Amino acid sequence: MTQILEIRDLKALAKRRVPKLFFDYADSGAWTEGTYRANEEDFSKIKLRQRVLVDMSNRSLETTMIGQKVSMPVALAPTGLTGMQHADGEMLAAQAAEAFGVPFTLSTMSICSIEDVASVTTKPFWFQLYVMREREFVLNLIDRAKAAKCSALVLTLDLQILGQRHKDLRNGLSAPPRMTPKHLWQMATRPGWCMKMLGTNRRTFRNIVGHAKSVTDLSSLGAWTSEQFDPQLSWNDVEWIKERWGGPLILKGILDPEDAKMAAKTGADAIVVSNHGGRQLDGAPSSISMLPRIVDAVGHQIEVHIDGGIRSGQDVLKAIALGAQGTFIGRPFLYGLGAMGKEGVTLALDIIRKEMDITMALCGKRNITDVSRDILAE
Repeated sequence: MTQILEIRDLKALAKRRVPKLFFDYADSGAWTEGTYRANEEDFSKIKLRQRVLVDMSNRSLETTMIGQKVSMPVALAPTGLTGMQHADGEMLAAQAAEAFGVPFTLSTMSICSIEDVASVTTKPFWFQLYVMREREFVLNLIDRAKAAKCSALVLTLDLQILGQRHKDLRNGLSAPPRMTPKHLWQMATRPGWCMKMLGTNRRTFRNIVGHAKSVTDLSSLGAWTSEQFDPQLSWNDVEWIKERWGGPLILKGILDPEDAKMAAKTGADAIVVSNHGGRQLDGAPSSISMLPRIVDAVGHQIEVHIDGGIRSGQDVLKAIALGAQGTFIGRPFLYGLGAMGKEGVTLALDIIRKEMDITMALCGKRNITDVSRDILAE
């Protein structure tokens, strides 16, 4: 491949460079993957108004997300096992995001720890929290994020129980991964990936091992993770988490206007319209199809962001036009990371920036803060 021009090119390259079980983990949805596909397909149904003979000079994509200045309305989404797409993946992605001027969000289920990412960045990043049954561990995670000077906490609401992803089951993916002959063969056919992984000691869930009470090594990790997601998580839990955190709070996983109204009452700073990338409730509507209804319901009370299905700068622009103040991208930056490491993450961001900038101009707008539903065709 001589030229990488779109996110699909990075996806194709990542597929060749990342072992199958880890590539499939990132590139999969629950059950039939109907919602996963709808997240992408529904963006293509939204059409743009072409405008001509307007001043297209001096354009700007700069805006804010939860009051923080960003070079464009895009954040890197929290994604589990990022450090298995490429060695030290979370650290490299965070550095790329910082240089680009957009937020990076570290997942609880990351390979590199909060402290690892803090050690290689100079500006605050965001931290995503899963609420586990072991409350002492959760409180410790929040305190560690505060100590690392994370500037926002992203509380995920839609993973009280784990959706079934057929690809992961067929690939035998587990936490920690089992090294079967099939897995060893998959890794052996990706020598570049193997060499980089051999060069790091970050190959487990470093936010968990050594921090959770009963998890001291890889052998105890699997049992802990399988039983720790809390099915009793409720709106009441948001209050104590917000109080313990004490900083900007984003609630991720809102897909219904009634839930959006409940979220707005918590005093959180923003919500993320999300179906977990199609990885939880298969058969749920796409994120972009629900965005206008949620914006109409609560957009005057709380900042609204979105994730799920974004594969281009045009998708970002469409989301902004429909009322989102910010977007989160997961798979696009993972494809870049798996394909080319830190350089690939930067390239993914640059592709999205260029596509958004050119499209905005051709729709007759010079500033992202002026984009509204009037750029969309009827």
